[in-house]
Amino acid sequence: MYGWIWRHLPGSAWVKALISIMLVVAVVYALFQYVFPWAEPLLPFNDVTVDNQ
Repeated sequence: MYGWIWRHLPGSAWVKALISIMLVVAVVYALFQYVFPWAEPLLPFNDVTVDNQ
């Protein structure tokens, strides 16, 4: 997959590296802004089985 992306990016190796970094930053931003907040209520992290007694 990464090789396919690298071959299809335009420019020299430096331009490809810069575009790759920008793509990674965009994916991380999308995950933290949209995907993780959407999925958080669906995950069982707040289902506590121990009482405060």
